[in-house]
Amino acid sequence: MTPLELWYPFHQPARDPAPIRIVRGEGAYLYTDDGRRLVDGISSWWTNLHGHNHPRIMAAIAEQTRRLDHVLLAGFTHEPVEKLAAGLGRVLPPNLTRIFFSDDGSTAVEVALKMAVQFWHNTGRPAKRRIVALENGYHGDTVGAMSVGDDSVFNEAFGSMLFPVERAHSAYCYQCPVGKKRESCRIDCADHLNEILERGHDEIAAVIVEPLLQGAGGMIVHPIEFLQKVREACSRWDVLLIADEVFTGFGRTGRMFACQHAGVEPELMCLSKGITGGVMALGATAATERIYQAFVGAEPDRTFYHGHSFTGNPLACAAANASLEIFETEPVFERIAASEAIHRERLAALRGHPAVGDTRQLGTIAAVEVATPDAGYTSSVKTSLYRFFLDKGILLRPLGNVVYLVPPYIIPPDELHRAWDAIAEALHSVLRM
Repeated sequence: MTPLELWYPFHQPARDPAPIRIVRGEGAYLYTDDGRRLVDGISSWWTNLHGHNHPRIMAAIAEQTRRLDHVLLAGFTHEPVEKLAAGLGRVLPPNLTRIFFSDDGSTAVEVALKMAVQFWHNTGRPAKRRIVALENGYHGDTVGAMSVGDDSVFNEAFGSMLFPVERAHSAYCYQCPVGKKRESCRIDCADHLNEILERGHDEIAAVIVEPLLQGAGGMIVHPIEFLQKVREACSRWDVLLIADEVFTGFGRTGRMFACQHAGVEPELMCLSKGITGGVMALGATAATERIYQAFVGAEPDRTFYHGHSFTGNPLACAAANASLEIFETEPVFERIAASEAIHRERLAALRGHPAVGDTRQLGTIAAVEVATPDAGYTSSVKTSLYRFFLDKGILLRPLGNVVYLVPPYIIPPDELHRAWDAIAEALHSVLRM
């Protein structure tokens, strides 16, 4: 019998290096089967918060396996999911009073989109069913999530499957969509969204944004005022605001949630990645009481007919509860601040480098946009940079010509500096390409 061959995500066998076999993870490190140790500079796709195999999280999962592995959440409940709902309630914006669990970031986004559309249907305004999203946005790889993501290599083959979305300007200051300079602008790019909502608010259900930082679109950092203007426009025109905090949630930006930097409260918030400390798959969509109550009633069609087999899985909830406890018992935000300081120091030293187009940073997230003629996710420098960093013992996975660092919060300072040393060395190599 021929064994099945693995089909790896985002992998092009004709171009990319063969996958590396990992046998163990500990702290900020991944260990390969040939004896190498790699610094996990991207937290394994931005998920790992407290380090690989954190004892508290591992112990919580092990303890949960002795009691309950899984039970459907339709018509049933259990202690870990109730505890997690209570724990999230202590850290989420206070207007978000209801939580719906799913499987991952894409499904958390799908849930929010469906809730937004059905909310207006249930409240007697079914014409409000369109969605507005931002240029350069990325919200996942399921069909609804792809629809609200901007056109890119990720979704170009599936255009016939996607629903139409109106696209508003992103606050991409390095390539300003309205031709302004940051030091003299009034966040004029936000006017475009206001114009869209003014023109079509009777048919628009929601605006979805990655608050303050667009991840897969190139680690694009927005001014705080941009998010505030988005919130103001949504409130002015009676449109729901969906905050996709799948990446930015749980401390990544220096606050528990990115919306808190701007004092903004959305009607819906999408969570995943770091919710379990990056250990198990879990998604969640938080909603206001106003939205929830629109789904309550004797009429069957008011029900939110959406669910996943592993919604609220007890093992994943146990991991998430342990991660929240780590925030309460360990100096997590002091660690975050230490990484922020190193990022600021090292980014300052790179500004003006001939290979650097732009530098960006928010909390533990730092990015260097390499100046290259073929900018974008498929940039020719991507694979060579990826190989270069692996040879240095560091896992960094460039977004095309954007090199970024998103380390676990417990990364030792000397290892973070070593990663930055590799980036500085790589920039000199780029100049020779």
